Amino acid sequence: MIYDPCIFIMAQGRKVGRFGERAHVYDPNHYLTLTLPVPFECETFGTADKPALGFAVSVTPALVTELLLQMKRPPSPAATAPLVMESTPLDDELASAAVRLLECLRSDERARILGPALVREIIYHVLLREPAANLHALAANHAHLSRIVGVINRLHADCARPYDMESLAREAGMSVSGFHAHFKAVTASSPLQYLKAIRLHRARVLMVNAGAGVAEAAGQVGYESVSQFSREFRRFFGATPAASAAHLRAAITQNGRTDNRITLAFAATKARKAG
Repeated sequence: MIYDPCIFIMAQGRKVGRFGERAHVYDPNHYLTLTLPVPFECETFGTADKPALGFAVSVTPALVTELLLQMKRPPSPAATAPLVMESTPLDDELASAAVRLLECLRSDERARILGPALVREIIYHVLLREPAANLHALAANHAHLSRIVGVINRLHADCARPYDMESLAREAGMSVSGFHAHFKAVTASSPLQYLKAIRLHRARVLMVNAGAGVAEAAGQVGYESVSQFSREFRRFFGATPAASAAHLRAAITQNGRTDNRITLAFAATKARKAG
């Protein structure tokens, strides 16, 4: 999986995200916060009767900074060693805000008028809780973190370009060894492994959402050899590009829209906890 920086809240089912040596469980009793768009392994648990249902609230550095200033709280000192991913118990206040956000999505007008305030409320509740060092890191001006984030943003913006360690380290203003060490400390992978993961994820999205063929998707993300792309794709995802894309398209078609089911499942969970 690759999530953008977000707060991921589950209404039903369970997910286990594995990042580096740690496993993070997020379910109706725990939410996940993610500071950087890092590739990680994820297991999803659900059944046909009770499928896994959840939603993500996007988080931006500007909004985190604004809220922290209004709260009169400086970024946490722990932000110098940010937790890129963390699961935290979900309490009643955050669950209530999540239900109200989902309910307002049923109406375009309510979503447009009430949605932004409810997103702010959710992020506010998360910032109040510990550990929130990873969200605090979004607002921290830590030298090494900001340089690594700059490189990460460039890789996401133009993953098809050819890159090498020397040029990336130079852009970050670090030695090659220092850049490699700081990058791996933040993302749990080397820069070139990270780039490969971005390319493979992006290619899969192109095949599933845009109907691109294998050769077209490979070329658009920077692969000159289709056979190399296919080998690396299968090694990474455990299936051929065509088979993986077909499987995901079928799953999307079968699931359809789930907004109402998520709301009902989350409200039911909240009611059980209250009872």
